[in-house]
Amino acid sequence: MTSMLRPEELTEHAVVDPQGKKIGKVGTVYLSDETQEPEWVTVRTGMFGQKESFVPLRGARVDNDGLHVQVSKDQVTDAPRCEADQHLSEQESAELYRYYNLPTPRASMENRTGGQRDRMGRTRTGEAGEAVTRSEEQLRVGKDQVETGRVRLRKYTVTEEQQVRVPVTHEEVRVEREPMTGTERGEARIGEEEQEMTLHAERPRVEKDVVPMEQVRLRKENVTEEQPISGEVRKERIEIDDDADRKRRNR
Repeated sequence: MTSMLRPEELTEHAVVDPQGKKIGKVGTVYLSDETQEPEWVTVRTGMFGQKESFVPLRGARVDNDGLHVQVSKDQVTDAPRCEADQHLSEQESAELYRYYNLPTPRASMENRTGGQRDRMGRTRTGEAGEAVTRSEEQLRVGKDQVETGRVRLRKYTVTEEQQVRVPVTHEEVRVEREPMTGTERGEARIGEEEQEMTLHAERPRVEKDVVPMEQVRLRKENVTEEQPISGEVRKERIEIDDDADRKRRNR
């Protein structure tokens, strides 16, 4: 901070970012465990001020129009959520410092790393500190039933020409002559005589019968195939800042 700020001066002040945008109002003032000076404030944001986000007071100043901080309104909105009205744990405090890209106070680091120094002059501790959880996104694939189309079974009539050979019978006249013998002649007379014979023939007759031939129905089948699915996932990385400002990265 550019000057000593007293907690009672900060409460209910409007919080303004470097671009002059109003972020919200101060809710709670958090003091440093080492210096007992104001280190963080919570800012009431959202509808009716129901959400509180932590804002660092490093480089902050109080002016007539409110408390001017060195972080943007968007940064405050996306800051890690910590439970307000409670003491900030070392892990929560470290997470906020990392998010705002601020150096961790040396006094806090010394408290966490108390112990003997090794031959390189670095501090070693015999106890493990609080753990930082590293998370990463993984693809979770599900399946949705979607309609891909409709199939209709429709019956319609077509006309085609068919030829069928049918055997038919007809009658024909054949003249037969038989010579008469002496015993059969009898009396004969000359005159006109007529004999008639009726002839018959078969004619094809076409009739149509409706005959069921087959049954046709639609049936659905399940066909399983593999499709490639891809997507972008985010992973968290662990970065450690040592006292000499050398950065080490750990996957």
